[in-house]
Amino acid sequence: MAEEVFEKLADALDKLPNGFPRTPSKVEILLLKKIFSPEEAALAGVLTGTFESSEGIAARLGIVEAELRPRLVAMAKRGLLWMGREDAKLVFRLAPFIVGIYESHWDEMDHEFAHLFEEYMENGGAVGIMKPQPALHRVVPARGSVKSEWILPYDDIKAMLEKARSFRVRDCICRVQQDNLGRRKCDFPIRNCVTFSPVARAPHPGDISRDEAVALLDEAEEVGLVHCVSNVVKDVFYVCNCCGCCCGVLRGITDWGIEESVARANYFAEIDADECTGCGACVDRCQVKAVELRENTAAVNHDRCIGCGLCVTGCPVHAAKLIRKHGSELINPPDDFSIWEKRRLENRGLVD
Repeated sequence: MAEEVFEKLADALDKLPNGFPRTPSKVEILLLKKIFSPEEAALAGVLTGTFESSEGIAARLGIVEAELRPRLVAMAKRGLLWMGREDAKLVFRLAPFIVGIYESHWDEMDHEFAHLFEEYMENGGAVGIMKPQPALHRVVPARGSVKSEWILPYDDIKAMLEKARSFRVRDCICRVQQDNLGRRKCDFPIRNCVTFSPVARAPHPGDISRDEAVALLDEAEEVGLVHCVSNVVKDVFYVCNCCGCCCGVLRGITDWGIEESVARANYFAEIDADECTGCGACVDRCQVKAVELRENTAAVNHDRCIGCGLCVTGCPVHAAKLIRKHGSELINPPDDFSIWEKRRLENRGLVD
């Protein structure tokens, strides 16, 4: 019976827009067992991507609502479900595995968890989750790397922070996972994943000020990390600061051959060969290996460039610049998460 509830949960997660593909080895079941208890898996596996009230779920399952609601709230607090409000009532839905459940368990990451996740991603999880479009994440160019008159509203990360009222920071689960594998190749800071909200939130150990959030982004840009956010225009509530050696999304490009694993910014880098001194700073800062030295001059592979602008902000002689794409090359992100989910379901062949 216990095995069945995890199988059902895995299938339910794969029916969500984000996906949770099954693998021949069924390592995904071991991964879910690491996170969910059998009781939690049984309840989560009967939920979908549609928000429902606890009364509606209780009626559907034949459970007393007064007993069910505390279980749902507790699971939502653990990041296993998403909780919201509709008509002043609490509503619940199944959270996607990525981005969602997995990222909520950074403090539980250990050697076993890290290896199970790595095996899952290497054996079909990465392709099944990151190849469908629209991408999970999109790149936001480093501040100051784009002409102010060119900057698109949804690319202005500082403006997003200015609108927010509460801010938190937590460890990057990708670097924590690589540390537990014993394979981390970088020494980038771990505590720099920033979440923010347009409303005040209850006090939390990870709370920081707006100024501290901006300082963390400044530090990320200085050391050479890529800003990635949810691939939507409205309601962006977090910014990840990513490296190509640890980040599960950027590793889609660097490790797993999924060139479209992240939505690229609507800019591309150019290096002025006459100004370039061949110092290699841009090569070192490029997290997706899109820049290389050719005869002591840096050159950009536009097929690989994600438009992050790190080569621009790190060039000591200002030989690098970002150019805005035009016409059909411009790709605007979905307006909001509901549209993103609809497009993703369509592209995965899960709706007509």
